[in-house]
Amino acid sequence: MNNAIKHKLEILPDLPGCYLMKDRHGTIIYVGKAKILKNRVRSYFTGAHDTKTQRLVSEIQDFEYIVTSSDIEALILEMNLIKKHSPKYNVLLKDDKSYPYIKLTNERHPRLITTRKVKKDKGKYFGPYPNAYAANETKKLLDRIYPLRKCRALPDRVCLYYHMGQCLAPCVNEVSQETYKQLTSEITRFLNGGYKDVKKELENKMYEASNNLEFERAKEYRDQISHIESTMEKQTIISTDFTDRDVFGFWIEKGWMCVQVFFIRHGKLIERDVSLFPVYAEEEEEFLTFLGQFYLQPQHFKPKEILLPQVVDEELAEQLVGAKVLKPKRGLKKDLVELAEKNAKMALHDKFALIERDEERTIGAVEKLGKAMGIYPPYRIEAFDNSHIHGTDPVSALVVFTDGRPDKKEYRKYKIKTVEGPDDYESMREVVRRRYTRVLKDHLPLPDLIIIDGGKGQIEAAKDILINELGLEIPVAGLAKDDKHRTSELLFGDPLEVVELGRSSHEFYLLQRIQDEVHRFAITFHRQLRGKSAFQSALDEVPGIGPARKKLLLRHFGSLKKMKEASLEDFTNIGIPQPVAEKLKEKFEEQS
Repeated sequence: MNNAIKHKLEILPDLPGCYLMKDRHGTIIYVGKAKILKNRVRSYFTGAHDTKTQRLVSEIQDFEYIVTSSDIEALILEMNLIKKHSPKYNVLLKDDKSYPYIKLTNERHPRLITTRKVKKDKGKYFGPYPNAYAANETKKLLDRIYPLRKCRALPDRVCLYYHMGQCLAPCVNEVSQETYKQLTSEITRFLNGGYKDVKKELENKMYEASNNLEFERAKEYRDQISHIESTMEKQTIISTDFTDRDVFGFWIEKGWMCVQVFFIRHGKLIERDVSLFPVYAEEEEEFLTFLGQFYLQPQHFKPKEILLPQVVDEELAEQLVGAKVLKPKRGLKKDLVELAEKNAKMALHDKFALIERDEERTIGAVEKLGKAMGIYPPYRIEAFDNSHIHGTDPVSALVVFTDGRPDKKEYRKYKIKTVEGPDDYESMREVVRRRYTRVLKDHLPLPDLIIIDGGKGQIEAAKDILINELGLEIPVAGLAKDDKHRTSELLFGDPLEVVELGRSSHEFYLLQRIQDEVHRFAITFHRQLRGKSAFQSALDEVPGIGPARKKLLLRHFGSLKKMKEASLEDFTNIGIPQPVAEKLKEKFEEQS
């Protein structure tokens, strides 16, 4: 704990609020809330903690705090700060999946469609359906029963759906608004839980048709009834009042929390959501933060009721989510909450072995690597590799590993612009200069370690740019390979020396993954560039082939190899003039 933190701890107020923990780069790594700021913030720097909290504390170099007037204000502020800063140690709901809805469109001739986007277009939306298969099957069922149009734009003739009795064919027939009103009303009733009434009506129509000897019609009604039974009655009714509910249960053990959410729609348990994450504060506060973030996600709509465990502050939760919150003490609702808690406990136990193994391979490996090198744990590692063939089409690639995992959105590709010929040292100088000039200009996060996939010359070239041109003191290491092109040793220090790492250690495997990944990324980029260059250079020399015809040839054949194998007729069939096609064939024959 540094002096700046000691002084700030002494003047913390006895008030509710939020605190923002920062690392040595000034990046916010954790946001928390507290009923009493002084007590909560001080607790991080005193007493014993589990491993993951120790890791958080080891990165804290500074903190800020914001005082609020109440707990609910602190909770809302905490959620907003987490959303704004995305701290790496906070609960971040990054699940971007969107659940499908069944939509009844607001058009002159309405349609029934499935969609994952809810818009303010006056259409009627039913759902969400966490199970996409169930949504699609329900939509197919409704298509069989209610003959709304299926096409996006009205055609000029009737389609197969009309002959199957599944479309009113508004393309050729006049369909009244009264008819549509009746159909949409029945669909709405069906999707709001009234499918049993629809089934009963179909049964009456089936018997009536059978009594009138209309056996084909009776068979159609029977099939529709069968579809309703197979699609809508698979799940067991667990509530007779058909109220939409979300049931939450959670379990905490070994510093981890698992939250299970049961989605109950029309009295049926249709799906569940499972979230697992480390916790650094009190269990109730962590859960309330999760709850608030959960309903900030567009795919999670608030039901009529939310059922929570007894330990949660009911009033605070209700203020937070803006919906009816209950803590059932007996009966079926209490059983549901307990079932969610039981599932959370089981899921947490099942995941512990995987979590611990993943921790060893990622963050644990990062910390051991830092210790072996005698540097701050390199939670952010940036690695470079060059690729070319005898100096042609030279490129460089950058990959980023954050907390021991590849961070693919941070990957970058570079075409070498200022170097002629096969000069890996100058290529490395150029790409390091371009990368960290941009990092400084745009105030991007600096790495804790830079790894060069190359020998001493490339390492020294990178260090020269960083120190002498940019004034950056960032550790730079190199990875050497053996004669079988496998990771052999880590070079680091001044002068460069081999860092002793166990060949079967997690930190050595981490370096292998980084080297393999940056090499793969560089080679892939170089092949793409080389293939494009080869394609363009061959066609550029053929008179009559410009950008449009290049695009046509590439779209149709896909590669030069297939073009060389093509006949003259193959070229003329796609619109290449005969004289141009002949010249193209001559060019390919010259190259073969």
